[in-house]
Amino acid sequence: MSKITKRYIFVIAILLALFSVYNYFIYTSEAYTATAALSPQAVKGQELWQENNCWSCHQLYGLGGYLGPDLTNVYSHPDKGPVYINAFLNSGVKSMPKFQFSENEKAAIIEYLRMVDETGYYPNFDASIENSGWVTLKYKNGR
Repeated sequence: MSKITKRYIFVIAILLALFSVYNYFIYTSEAYTATAALSPQAVKGQELWQENNCWSCHQLYGLGGYLGPDLTNVYSHPDKGPVYINAFLNSGVKSMPKFQFSENEKAAIIEYLRMVDETGYYPNFDASIENSGWVTLKYKNGR
């Protein structure tokens, strides 16, 4: 092997070692851990949301399908709220199928949407982008 080839191999080995150490500290650090602050009922609602593939038609925070509306803030909407959510879960609306949810399942989905609604606004017009690229959002309830 030539001297230049050995040098490249050494540099690559050092870079791989630094990358490995960096990843170890990033992924084992307790500095930031996302926590699910959902009640047990809301967790059941989230499971129902996922099992019934609600994402394929509806969005939360603008992520999901586009056939149905974004439901991020449907719970606190002045013309909608829990009664509206219960109604469309009972009978479906336009192209939404009529699901055969039990009263407990509907309550769980409503609780899930209530807790999603508490986390913030969508679209969030009060967001600001810092020079570092970090986005600062406006949250509900001072969070």
